[in-house]
Amino acid sequence: MNKKKNKNSMSFMEHLGELRSHLMRSTAVVVVFSMVAFSSKAIIFDQIIFGPKQPDFPTYTFFCWLTGYIGTEVFCFNETPFELLNMRMSGQFQMHLWVSFVAGLIVAFPYVFWEIWRFVKPGLYGNEKKSSRGVIFFTTLLFVLGVVFGYYVIVPLSVQFLGTYAVSAEVVNRIDLSSYISMVSSVTLATGILFQLPIAIYFLSKIGVVTPELLKKYRRHAIVAILLLSAIITPPDIASQVLVTLPVLVLYQISIFVSRRVWKRKNLVKA
Repeated sequence: MNKKKNKNSMSFMEHLGELRSHLMRSTAVVVVFSMVAFSSKAIIFDQIIFGPKQPDFPTYTFFCWLTGYIGTEVFCFNETPFELLNMRMSGQFQMHLWVSFVAGLIVAFPYVFWEIWRFVKPGLYGNEKKSSRGVIFFTTLLFVLGVVFGYYVIVPLSVQFLGTYAVSAEVVNRIDLSSYISMVSSVTLATGILFQLPIAIYFLSKIGVVTPELLKKYRRHAIVAILLLSAIITPPDIASQVLVTLPVLVLYQISIFVSRRVWKRKNLVKA
């Protein structure tokens, strides 16, 4: 007799206990990676968090070369655009804790999703399990692409625009540390989550909530929603919002294709 209980025969409380186990393991991994990030303060802050404000950041180097190639040096920077200032007694320590947690969550994301998938997978049918192969790989890939896009594209352009913007030469930019770190961490994490759109559409299509026809019908509404969402997760400048909107629109088109494939397979199974 198999000692491991079939999840289909488990009670509601047993399901909750199983879910709690997965969440506890996920939390433990996030905490471990957060502790590693906390102990690597020099790397996390000097090289990663404060990297986008340095003139030699790879994004600025690339855009400087690109704009120089076409005869202008609009994206070439020779000095740090602003100073960072801490105004609270516990400000630096709180930001250290927050950044460590976000770093731990980003690094542990593949494992966290794997634990969630382990909880969900036993409830799927055989053909659903087969068609869901590779979901962890694609989820991780999209998350990493989102984080990289947010960190290397959205963050540096936002830093330069907002950090150098001035209403008058009489005003000197001294940015609060918490404001800067919140912008970098929130944009990076939000774009990683936003890039999960095709995965979300895949599962919604599997359970019959979303169809490709529905996605096409409400395409214009989705574009408006994406614009609003990009305005929320990005700093208040048009360039950042456009840069977030463009890849999400591409992902929306990919989501329509994913939904169409899901429904095609469902119709083949029914036939």
